[in-house]
Amino acid sequence: MTLNQLGVVKRSIVRADPAAVEKLSKFGVATIHEAMGRVGLMKPYMRPIYSGARICGTAVTILLQPGDNWMMHVAAEQLQPGDVAVAACTTDNFDGFFGDLLATSFQARGARGLIIDAGVRDVEELEKMGFPVFSRAIHAKGTIKATLGSVNIPVICAGTLVNPGDVVIADADGIVVVPAAVAWEVADAAEKRESFEGEKRAKFAAGVLGLDLYSMREPLEKAGLKYID
Repeated sequence: MTLNQLGVVKRSIVRADPAAVEKLSKFGVATIHEAMGRVGLMKPYMRPIYSGARICGTAVTILLQPGDNWMMHVAAEQLQPGDVAVAACTTDNFDGFFGDLLATSFQARGARGLIIDAGVRDVEELEKMGFPVFSRAIHAKGTIKATLGSVNIPVICAGTLVNPGDVVIADADGIVVVPAAVAWEVADAAEKRESFEGEKRAKFAAGVLGLDLYSMREPLEKAGLKYID
């Protein structure tokens, strides 16, 4: 981030193909991560605020200042149906930047959820609303509105680069970011991987061991593994 990227709102962004987003929504984070070459995962401290939360949509990115949620309100205007708000902060902060009132605003715009590398509050209300949030913390501490950040610029959220329009998928296993330019490629690779995993699952259910399915016995022997009766 450079200084001239503060106080900026980009109104026109290129979002991933909605059909590719829809296809990606059918797969789990682990499958997509593997299909994409084991890249794109956010840090594992990012967790759903309630059980069963799941998100898949195109990113509207938000750069926040510590303890200040002004840009959340600015970002609401830029949200379109199918978007996911992805919020990073200029420094580590755990304050409650987001609650049920902002969620009501985001939901009215058609947002599918929020990913935030900071804190949120009003968790019970958010769950009742069915508005999924993945966050770094849950914290009742409120915020102010005084310092500019930016909307729809590249951000680093929980260690991962997110560009406006990228596809963000979140479930109980974590959060993965798929660049908009490769959304179709990754969706097709995830579909292929899911099919292979289905075949493997059937073999495991029939009693086949991973030792044999993956031809592990010979390399284990070469590595020095010994069985003792």
